[in-house]
Amino acid sequence: MKIPRRAFVGSSLAAIAGGPLIGANSKSGNSKSGSSARREADASAKPPLVISTWPFGKPANDRTLEVFRSARSGLDAVEQGVRLAEADLSNPSVGLGGIPAAHGVVQLDACIMSGPGHKAGSVAAVEGFKHPVSIARRVMEETRHVMLVGEGAQRFARERKFEEGPAVTPGQKSAWENWKKAQEAEKAKAPNHDTIALLLLSPSGDIFGACSTSGWGYKIPGRVGDSPIIGGGLYVDNAVGGAGATGIGENVMRYCGSFLVVEFMRQGMSPTEACLATLHRIASMDPKGYDLSINFIALDKRGRFGAAGTGQGFQYSVACDDYSKVLQSPGVTQKPVGPLGGNRL
Repeated sequence: MKIPRRAFVGSSLAAIAGGPLIGANSKSGNSKSGSSARREADASAKPPLVISTWPFGKPANDRTLEVFRSARSGLDAVEQGVRLAEADLSNPSVGLGGIPAAHGVVQLDACIMSGPGHKAGSVAAVEGFKHPVSIARRVMEETRHVMLVGEGAQRFARERKFEEGPAVTPGQKSAWENWKKAQEAEKAKAPNHDTIALLLLSPSGDIFGACSTSGWGYKIPGRVGDSPIIGGGLYVDNAVGGAGATGIGENVMRYCGSFLVVEFMRQGMSPTEACLATLHRIASMDPKGYDLSINFIALDKRGRFGAAGTGQGFQYSVACDDYSKVLQSPGVTQKPVGPLGGNRL
């Protein structure tokens, strides 16, 4: 019997996205189905619409909408939203309040994307500057490059008089000193860390995104994860939608995770379906299966939004004119995501 192409494509996409929930270290199981989780999570809102990772993204979302309503600039809005998270010194995942690298200095990564013109800017391993997302925007707008790193990014920022700050906060320095002692005693416990990825859909249908992190706690100096990598921690396609990632960056960047989410949306999947399909695709290729600590958020041109993670408990924030709230995403295993992602050394 001949199957119409539209029906075949639709059933194929559903099969890819609708894998079962499974045990933490297994590739099969008998838990609640991914398709059921999708039905609970699929949602839409009238733009302006903002989505971001984690509960600490909620005030960043609110700031993004506030700026957008007054300035009508999507780039200004996502930049200022992420700057709010970067300025919070109590956040150990973003900005100069973050957990330092192994040498005791915080190294920051960030990127920004504009759907119109498909523009991008990025910085990595930046020390001593408060707002790497703003430096990334200047790279996008004032240079022929996409990414600057380390001393070159710092020189670029210093020449433009970006606001500088401490290499590490007193609290994080104390924690680092304790970590060093534990390292010497071979009793070091791994800290948690995470990322803010934020996406905006404007009423005109344009999409903007930004991402910022202090990276893996006590990482090797110079380590760069997925957050500043275009297509890794963030990707925007103005014809389709946008996606962002949080979790263990090495497990995202090896598969161009956010780019893949957007490509699945291009094929017709909803945002939640696309996030789930990407997790299944990565797990099918990775030796660790689903034991990856990866979470995605996504929105599309139609105002649909969603998220998914490899474990249970990933929360994300959504804001529009009608509400601002924190939501729970579906997870594809029963393993808990842990506090703020539970990324561990």
